Formats: sequence, structure tokens, C-alpha cells
Amino acid sequence: MSTALRFLHAHAMHPRGELALELVWAQLASQGAHTMAATLGWVYLTEELADSADAILASLRERLPDVAWVGAMGAGVLASGVEYIDEPALAVMLCNMPRQHFQVFHGRQPLAALHPLAAREGTWRAHTALVHADGHSPDLPELIQELAERTDTGYLFGGVSAGQAQSLHMALDPHVPTQDEPADAPSNGIWYGGLSGVAFNDQVRVVSRVTQGCEPIGPRREVTMAHRNVVYELDGLPALNCLLKDLGVPVTVSERDWHRDALPKVRATLVGLSDAGSNLLSHGQHFGADTRVRHLVGLDPGRYGVALSDLVAPGMQLAFCQRHVTAARQDLVRICAEIREEFDPAEHPGSVPAGAVYVSCTGRGGPHFGSPNAEMDIIAHALGDIPLVGFFANGEIARHHLYGYTGVLTVFGG
Repeated sequence: MSTALRFLHAHAMHPRGELALELVWAQLASQGAHTMAATLGWVYLTEELADSADAILASLRERLPDVAWVGAMGAGVLASGVEYIDEPALAVMLCNMPRQHFQVFHGRQPLAALHPLAAREGTWRAHTALVHADGHSPDLPELIQELAERTDTGYLFGGVSAGQAQSLHMALDPHVPTQDEPADAPSNGIWYGGLSGVAFNDQVRVVSRVTQGCEPIGPRREVTMAHRNVVYELDGLPALNCLLKDLGVPVTVSERDWHRDALPKVRATLVGLSDAGSNLLSHGQHFGADTRVRHLVGLDPGRYGVALSDLVAPGMQLAFCQRHVTAARQDLVRICAEIREEFDPAEHPGSVPAGAVYVSCTGRGGPHFGSPNAEMDIIAHALGDIPLVGFFANGEIARHHLYGYTGVLTVFGG
């Protein structure tokens, strides 16, 4: 891009939304927010400030009337080196990306489907997209799949807004009137249900990786018999027997030993699942980007079945796994190293990390990594002091999949 890409970010905690914004704005103003010609902004806030979301966005629009905004509510918010969890907090990021390189979308201004002749006609085409979703939306996986098909790469990144009482996300472009409304019609930019976000064309360099934070405890197997969400055979063997073998539990375990030794191990076990033809383990002993980690939700001892929290079909690949601090740290370090390599000056001269968005699961964060802010400290150590914002989500989005227990780190190249 001809314009040097620049990002600014700020964050603050305060129980009153207007005062949290004043603290954030003071930081942004000191960094030169008024003079950077910002075009795109991110807003992430915790549920404790949900009632102030409309006022916060309106105030930001008043201060920066030419900026398009996207954002979401999370169980916590993230910024460079810090995690706010179960606290009234706000994080904001600005950038000066050329306006012709991005398009904001939401339920009343959806991202257009790709047309086969669009490239020839010079029509704007989405290459990738940041997406925020409402977890209460029906058929959410199908909505995500359909949106991915409206991009050239099929790659989405983002997450599901998190909140116990409500779930909101934000999207507003003051330069694009909402469909079926006059250009001067008011719109507060707060959305419930469906999807919203911002799409980028192929002039915006985006490097994104998924960290699962789980370690396989057994080999990769193929599902050879299944019905709906119950797996009956893996590689032609009883699925329950395979699970017990991977856990080191005898198949003939007594009822007393089952409740004392085996059941706690089963409850601590998850499943890595990928579609037929995809690579379950694309990074040695780490799960690949197409692998979804799902819960074990039940057993069928009579038919040696294992029930998962997802639909399963023969041909899929499966590996039993467990979550723990060591695996989570190692996998996060791995994706940070991969992203850093993508900005190696020898391989990509002139491209440097300029800003980042990180979406993590509500079940992760500092406590899961062993200390407060530990997850963000790992990223900061790997990528340096670049502006970063994000949130703790009720589900993470990468490619065309909806994940759980993952982190999705996306870096914009300047």
C-alpha cells in the first residue's frame, strides 16, 4: 500500500463507561489520534460496560466522525501486555488504512457475494474478513461458512461476542448509508444477532494463526463408523476401546476402578476432529488449523461408542487430547514464531508487523497460562510492542470454522 500503515491503541478500566472512554481518549490523543487521518477503528468492551456501548460508540463517532468502527463485547478485553477479565474495561484501536481497501458489513449491509466476473469488471472483492458474531444466532456455523464463501481466500478471523445477559457487536461506516435508509438516517451501530465485521481486499497484508492449546494423547485415527455425534469405530476398532487405550486404562477395568481412576481421566479428555482429506496434525504433534477441539459428552458402553459435541461422519480424522498449561504455552509460542517468520525481512522485505487483533476463549487467559496477563505477555515477547486489541469470546472463528478453547492471532503488515 502506498500509505504507511499506522496503528494506535489504548485501554482502561472504570465502572462508568464515559469515564473509561475519557481515559482511553486521553491515551489516544497523546499518541496523535487527531492528526493520523484514521479511517478504521476497533472497540472491545466487557459486559460490565454493555449498557454504555451506545454512548461510547456515539462519543467516538463525535470525536472521529470519519472513522468506520467495528467491535464486540467480551467476557474480558485484551490489549498489548494486559488482560481485563470480569472487570469493566474498554480497549480501542485506530488505523489509517486506505478506505478503498476495506468494507464494513452487518445485517443490514451484508458483504456482497463474489461474482465470477468481478475481477474483470474491477468490482471490489473481499480477500479476508474480521467477523464478530452473536452466539444466540441460529445456524451460526452455516452463517460463518456462507460468509467465508464471499471472500477470495475463504479465510475469516474473529470471534463470538460473550455475555450472560446480552450479546452485542458493533459495526458502522459513516460513509456508507445502511440499505433501505436515506444517507442522513441515524444509526447507532449496535447489533444483536447475526454477523458483522470488516472485510479487506488483497492489498491488505494479513497473517493469521490458530492456537489450540491442546496436546494429543494418542495417534491420529480415522472414523470408520459413526451416527450423528456418536463415534462407534476408529480404524475399524471399537471407539471406546481406543479411548481407554490412549488413557492407559484397561478395557476390563472393574466398576470400582472405573469410578476411581478411569472416569476422572475421561472427563479431562477432549477430541480433536477434522474433516476427511484435511490434515489433523500439520505441525508435528500440534493440531492443524482445520482441527476443531470438541468435548466428550457421553459414552455408550453397550456399543463401545463415544459421543462428541459435534456431528461426526466416516472419513473424518480424530485424536483424543487434553488441555494443560504446558501445551497451551508451547502452542501459543509456536504460532507467534510462525507469524514472526512471515515478517522476516529476507523473505518479505519492507513488511513489518503494524497492528494485531487477538481473540481468545473465555476458558483461556492468564489463569489458564499460570499467571495474570501471561497469555498476552507471551505474544508481546514474541511480536514486540505493537498495538494489539482483542477480547475473550464464547467461540473463536478462523477460516470457515467455529472453534472453542482456541486463540486466533491476526497481524496486519505495514
